[in-house]
Amino acid sequence: MERLHINANRKKSKINKEIYGHFSEHLGRCIYEGIYVGENSPIPNTNGIRNDVVEALKRIKVPVLRWPGGCFADEYHWRDGIGPKETRKRMINTHWGGVVEDNSFGTHEFMELCRQLECEPYITGNLGSGTVEEMQSWVEYMTFDGVSPMAELRKQNGREEPWHLKYFGIGNESWGCGGNMRPEYYADLYRRYQTYVRNYGNNKIYKVACGPAGDDYNWTEVLMKLAGKFMDALALHHYTLPNDSWEHKGSATEFNEKDWYRTLRKTLYMDELVTRHSWVMDKYDPDKKVGLIVDEWGTWYDVEPGTNPGFLYQQNTMRDALVAGINLNIFNKHSERVVMANIAQTVNVLQAVILTEGTNMILTPTYHVFDLYKEHQDAELLESSLTTDLVGIEEEAVPCLHESVSMDKDGRIHITICNLSLSESRTIRAEIAGKAIKSVTGRVLTGEMNAYNTFDNPEKVKPVEFKNYKLLEDGLEFTVPACSVMALTVE
Repeated sequence: MERLHINANRKKSKINKEIYGHFSEHLGRCIYEGIYVGENSPIPNTNGIRNDVVEALKRIKVPVLRWPGGCFADEYHWRDGIGPKETRKRMINTHWGGVVEDNSFGTHEFMELCRQLECEPYITGNLGSGTVEEMQSWVEYMTFDGVSPMAELRKQNGREEPWHLKYFGIGNESWGCGGNMRPEYYADLYRRYQTYVRNYGNNKIYKVACGPAGDDYNWTEVLMKLAGKFMDALALHHYTLPNDSWEHKGSATEFNEKDWYRTLRKTLYMDELVTRHSWVMDKYDPDKKVGLIVDEWGTWYDVEPGTNPGFLYQQNTMRDALVAGINLNIFNKHSERVVMANIAQTVNVLQAVILTEGTNMILTPTYHVFDLYKEHQDAELLESSLTTDLVGIEEEAVPCLHESVSMDKDGRIHITICNLSLSESRTIRAEIAGKAIKSVTGRVLTGEMNAYNTFDNPEKVKPVEFKNYKLLEDGLEFTVPACSVMALTVE
């Protein structure tokens, strides 16, 4: 029997709700068809934005949404996406699929989406191919409440009041698709561009610098040393690939047990990445004033057969559910430094929480994990430890169980736990110090390793109520099924 120790008297750090953030890029069918269908669409919408998608995202309390990219951000010129839609520029999306981008979804439409979702907008500015003036003018257009050409232009386009904009990224993947820069060069550019990302009125911008790809600790070192005092956060990108090859990443749905454990082992690597980048940041920022943001994470497989290779459309199985649960537990447990994370991407792209096809919409196993974990938002991380053994095949061994625990403002304790084993359930004795237990409620998501939802069978994988527990004097005892993600609330 495994043992879970929880100290309800030891609150470690606040789990910012933004850790449960999402990412929407002009890529494939994420924005167009997935989120935005236009006011004249037969698909029910409000101001062109799909009602069903908005309702689903509100249920998981999406706290922040990143846009317009991704690689797309560093070739996006914001003036192309404002004004009458019939006069907006049409162009080819050279990064993603070679399709026509008509710019019908621009700044006003994105801010309307965030209004409907009741979430914070997180905008990434164009440093790669854009000018300082362009970035400065965009921020002024969105946030200035006064007399200026940009404020007047905004009003002409139908928005009298400025928007509230908290999060702004200064470029994206500047080490790669955002300009193939050296860290020293980007650090200087960042210092220059961020100078002109100004605070107007009561709107204070939280400035996010482009951080490293995976284990590039030198990038973090150089950025913190040369530009740390000019940033509020540094953004890390890391994707889970089953194989080491970008050309042959592996199928989203057709995989064996060894592929399962290899994928989970690779996603557990996120803990080392966050830990080691945090160590580097601690050298220059021991008080943790600069946040670490993981604003692109998730699984990346070969695209579904028969789809546009540039659309990055993939299915989503119980394997993805475990990847999501593990990563969110990791971010929770590093919430003293990790202040935001954004899964890639919201709809129809990579590890999407929603898939659409015409008028139809389905929720993926990953969506259900975000639903199970939403109670962690803005709760306090509790000290916890878990004894467990290794499971897996040959060199692909992983810990069987993976957890995080928090307490919300009303004193409820939320336990999320993943069972990475494909074949073995685990009984856990949870000892909770400093908390008398009155009741327990829970839900669990489980199924075959490659089970997924389809438009013909949209509820094959969904959470069910969990009752397989018993109360003890100092805690509780419960059994976690194999291949599952569970959430318990203790009152």
